Formats: sequence, structure tokens, C-alpha cells
Amino acid sequence: MREAYRLVFGDKNMDRKTATTYLLLLFLLFVTLGDRILPKPLSTASVQTRTSLNNFFIGLFPQKGPKLNPNERTEKAVEEKEKESGL
Repeated sequence: MREAYRLVFGDKNMDRKTATTYLLLLFLLFVTLGDRILPKPLSTASVQTRTSLNNFFIGLFPQKGPKLNPNERTEKAVEEKEKESGL
């Protein structure tokens, strides 16, 4: 009888690794497929969660742009030549 109970309901003391794996899997499914599968209030929460996570991870890696204007030196040289030639 005890063996059948374990087969149906599993072990009561589920180890943390298994529980964490299941929770992570459920969270990933909620974020990726929640807006397509779940009803309206939960689908909205799924979209908002995904948007927040995207903004968070994008914010971790800021865009690197040139510190200086790459054309600034050329523009100054052209302006100086124009002043010298009187245009």
C-alpha cells in the first residue's frame, strides 16, 4: 500500500533542486507563453513581466557610442578652409 501511495503522490519531501527546477520551468513558460495561453488578467501580467525582464537585461549592457563626433575634425577643417578662401 505504501509503495502505491508513493507512486501516485510521490515523496512528500521533494528535494530543493527538483522543486527549484519545476518553479523555474513554470516561470519560463509563464513569461514565454502566458500571453497566448492564459486568460486576460494573467496574460497581461505575463506581457508586463516579459517587458520588465527585457528592459532589465538591456539596461545591464548599455550601448557604447563614440565619445566624440567622428566628423568634428573634418567639419572644423572645412570651416577653416572656407574662412581662408573667403567663401
